[in-house]
Amino acid sequence: MTTILTIVGLLAGSAAVAYAFRLFLTLVLSGETKKAIQTAPLTATFGLFVILIYIIAAVFAPWIAPYGESEIVGASYAPADSAMWLGGDQLGRDLFSRIIYGARNTVGLSIATTTLAFIAGTTLGLLAAIKGGWVDQVLGRLADTIMAIPSLILALLLLSIYGTNTLTLILVIGFIYTPLIFRLSRSVAGNIVVMDYIEAAKLRGESSWYLIRKEILPNAMAPLIAEFGLRFCFVFLLVAGLSFLGLGIQPPTADWGSMVRENATLISFGEFTPLIPAAAIALLTVSVNFVVDWMLYRSSGLKV
Repeated sequence: MTTILTIVGLLAGSAAVAYAFRLFLTLVLSGETKKAIQTAPLTATFGLFVILIYIIAAVFAPWIAPYGESEIVGASYAPADSAMWLGGDQLGRDLFSRIIYGARNTVGLSIATTTLAFIAGTTLGLLAAIKGGWVDQVLGRLADTIMAIPSLILALLLLSIYGTNTLTLILVIGFIYTPLIFRLSRSVAGNIVVMDYIEAAKLRGESSWYLIRKEILPNAMAPLIAEFGLRFCFVFLLVAGLSFLGLGIQPPTADWGSMVRENATLISFGEFTPLIPAAAIALLTVSVNFVVDWMLYRSSGLKV
């Protein structure tokens, strides 16, 4: 019974926060954005609120965190107190500070990786749709080959060969997810290139890059933006999973996946400490999905 009441209380509190945040946004925004927020479901505004909190934590981490990212301030697995709100980790570092810094490292790396994959995949997909012929066939078969290999296995293989520094992580994970974005952008662009205004632009002698920038991309932005949010979730989970396995962001840099691994032994003693970074991962993933679902609903043109 206590568990049910706790869950109901959390849901009610989340709804209240989402409603208050939606009211705040309607006061500070104007125009079409204000109208969109006014009609947004509470799940979407809750997702926007959580994303905003994560962005603030990532940007202002050195000022929010009471201690340094790798600073040892207490005993190993020290209990929570007024000095260390969430206690210490296996080396005596402040867990609260490392979670704040982890937002900058884990989320920042995921955004950079998703952006790289998004730019490469979208560009290649739109180019394949315009060119067609052998260009489309070659790029399509390459994408199929990469997608045939499970992403985690391919990531482990490439990282074991090329190392696990930050640049390698971005390039490897970006390489893995580029074919998925290529497939979507190719599909969306395939429905656009057959339109009359595209044929008219070709008859005017416009270049392929002009068609991509001026004609196709503006009409394909809605599904591509939604795909960016969805793909960010998968990249974020893969980065955290690789760190949990020891091939992601390397110590002493704070990372939520590695924090779960480093403090996992506490679970057998009834401590909830390892669940905090895991909850941070889950909360951001769910929040981004809430916002993406709302964006997909708006772009679909459906009405209630």
